[in-house]
Amino acid sequence: MNFAPIEGKNLVEGYCLIKSVDKKTSAKGDTYLDMTLSDSTGEINAKLWNYNENLHGEYESNTLVKVRGTISAYNGVDQLRIERIRPVNDSDKVKIEDYVKTAGYEAEAMFNELYSLAEGFSDKELSLLVTTILKERRLPLLYWPAAFKLHHAIRGGLLMHTLSIVRLCRSVCEIYPFVNEELLISGAVLHDIAKIEEFEVAESGIATGYSVKGNLIGHLAEGAIIVRETAKRLNISENTSNLIEHMLLSHHGDPEFGAAVRPMFMEAEILSELDMLDARVYEMKEAVEAVNAGEFTGRLWSMDNRKLYNHGKSELNKSTKLF
Repeated sequence: MNFAPIEGKNLVEGYCLIKSVDKKTSAKGDTYLDMTLSDSTGEINAKLWNYNENLHGEYESNTLVKVRGTISAYNGVDQLRIERIRPVNDSDKVKIEDYVKTAGYEAEAMFNELYSLAEGFSDKELSLLVTTILKERRLPLLYWPAAFKLHHAIRGGLLMHTLSIVRLCRSVCEIYPFVNEELLISGAVLHDIAKIEEFEVAESGIATGYSVKGNLIGHLAEGAIIVRETAKRLNISENTSNLIEHMLLSHHGDPEFGAAVRPMFMEAEILSELDMLDARVYEMKEAVEAVNAGEFTGRLWSMDNRKLYNHGKSELNKSTKLF
């Protein structure tokens, strides 16, 4: 955590995001707040003892605050005892994206690359379909995460994940020139577009849960619905719409992992494989970064319950090279 020490006092202070907050009662009957505070570098448990709503104010998850307090070890883990807390105001001149884990790339630049690529397609139906869907969802795309948990569950993660796959698609097409590059890229750009409907997301760009539509329908089916409705509105041929709908419905590869159907043409299969590759590389890097060289991670549910080994030969601090 990027807390700054206060000179001459055993105190620290700084800005952070409330990741979670619970009002509890101590064994003595006193009310206190049990919080998890975070910034772009990590998180810490915090306690506000003798909590008084009228004195301290009310606090919710995914809001920025300024805190002051003392840090001490509790059961071997750092904990912050809050002495002062207040909401951030305009005079603080802090941006929420500086206090949450982000994609690390300018969102407008990521969006513009995807949009410009689709705008330049020779296939005018694909170009119109993709650019229209992107343009109509531009604002949420600029901060939306790619997941509630697991891969790219960060501010701007959806654009980062999408652009990574699009870059991989272009490289694949250099090796296999018989693949229809514009069809493959169109599916890649739109494959997770309905995650905007699937999650409830705070201003911080962090998903707080699944929406009703996310629980009942999911992003694969909802994405196909978005494509079909947009194609009809734009008078795009049923054949073009069917191809993109199939890519979205099949990109999880297997019904066991949520796919409605298995990929049935080459571009759909490539998209499914690249989607898994990008997700797994991200998750493996995150997991291995948390252990020292020569150590194993714990078993990871998302990686088929495997333990991963940090061999120490990778420069894990290097960020993904998108720009």
